[in-house]
Amino acid sequence: MAASTASASELIDRNAASVKLSVNAKGEALLTYSAQGKVKHVLAGGAANAIAPTRARKQVEFALDYAGGWGKYHRDYWKTFGSTCGAYDGPALHWLVKACKAPDGTYWAVQKWQRMLPNYGLAPNASSGVWELRLSHWTGEIAELTVNTDWAWHQWDHLYGTFTYDGNPVFGFKSKPSGEPLDTFGRNLYVDTLDSAYGAGWKRENSFLVHNPTGAFCYSVNPHGSRPAGKGTRYRATVIGPGVTPDVYWEGASPGAYDRAADLVANDAISQLGDKLCRAN
Repeated sequence: MAASTASASELIDRNAASVKLSVNAKGEALLTYSAQGKVKHVLAGGAANAIAPTRARKQVEFALDYAGGWGKYHRDYWKTFGSTCGAYDGPALHWLVKACKAPDGTYWAVQKWQRMLPNYGLAPNASSGVWELRLSHWTGEIAELTVNTDWAWHQWDHLYGTFTYDGNPVFGFKSKPSGEPLDTFGRNLYVDTLDSAYGAGWKRENSFLVHNPTGAFCYSVNPHGSRPAGKGTRYRATVIGPGVTPDVYWEGASPGAYDRAADLVANDAISQLGDKLCRAN
C-alpha cells in the first residue's frame, strides 16, 4: 500500500507491537511496528492540530504512506529517516505508547486503546477486541473533555458534559441514526464502567455522539433491553481528538446515593449547556 489520507488522531493499525516513533523537522513522523506477522513502516505528515467545525471544507488530515516513504519519495525513505525523538514535555496523555517533541517544537504521540468494544458489557470477539494504534500531531493545548455526574430520574447514574477545542465546541454535521459520524468533524464518546453488573473490571457501557452545535452530551446509565444497568464504582470516557490532535481521556467516581440538593445543582448546570437534547430531570 502506498499513500493515503485520513483524518482525526489517525488509526494506523490494529494489535501492533514493538512500536517505535521517529520524527524530523519537516513535519514528518515514521512509525515502525510489528502487526499481522510483519514489520511495518508508515510515514505520516501534512497535518497538525485541528480546525473548528465547518461545512466549507474537511477537517485537517494526515497523508499516510504505508510503504515507508516510497509513495512520496520513490525510494526506501524509512531506511534513512533516522531515529530522532526529543524528550516529551507536552500535556499528559492517557493510553500513551510513545510521544516525541520534534525539532520544530511540535508534538507527536502514539496512543493505543480498545475503541470497538461492544456496548453494555458484552464480551468482545476478535474484531471488536482489537487495540487500535492511533497517531497525533499538534502544538499547544489539546482538546478538553469535561464530564460531570448526577442522577437521571432520581435513580440512574447520569453523565453529562462538553467536548471543546481551542474554546470551540467539537461536533459534526452528519451521522448515521446509530450515532456514527459521517463526516470528518463528528466525534463519539466511549464510556466504560468499573465493577458493574456486567462483571469485574472495566467494561464498555456505551458510545454516543457529541451534539451539534454545542459539543455537549448526556447519558443515563439505565437498563437497555435485556441488559442490566451498568452502574459502576467508577466511569471513564475516551474520545478521538479533533483533527489530528490526541485522543482525550476522563475518569471519575460514581455519583453515589441520590442526593436531591446536589441533583438540583446539577440540573441547573445541565440547563446552562443550552443543548436541546440534554434536559434536566
